[in-house]
Amino acid sequence: MTQKRTARQLIGQWVAAFNRADADTLESLYAEHAVNHQMPHEPVNGKAAIGRMFRDEFAAAPDMHCIPLQIIEEDDWAVLEWRDPKGFGGCGFFEVKEGLIHTQRGYWDKLTFNKLYHL
Repeated sequence: MTQKRTARQLIGQWVAAFNRADADTLESLYAEHAVNHQMPHEPVNGKAAIGRMFRDEFAAAPDMHCIPLQIIEEDDWAVLEWRDPKGFGGCGFFEVKEGLIHTQRGYWDKLTFNKLYHL
C-alpha cells in the first residue's frame, strides 16, 4: 500500500533522494505510468524509464545537488524552485495523486547545465 503523502512532503523526499543520487528511491516515488518531462528533452514515460533516466544522469553528472529555494503546494500540485551549489537554477512542477508523482515538468537551461558540468 502506498503511503499517503502531501505534494510538499513528497517533494521533500524527492529532494533528499536526489541529493543522495538514489535512483531507486526516486523511481519508487513515481506512479507506474508517470511522465517526467524535462523541457530540454523529450518526455520520459513510465516509472522504470524514469528510474533509468536518473541512473544515467547521476552517472554523467555525479555532483548534481538540489537546494530548494521554495516549495509551493496547491491541491495535487507542488512547485519546486531550486538552485545548485554552482548557482545553476530552475524549477519543477509535480502532480501528486495518492502519494505518488504522476506528472513532472522541469524547466532549466541545458546549455548552461552542460557548461557547468562539463558535458
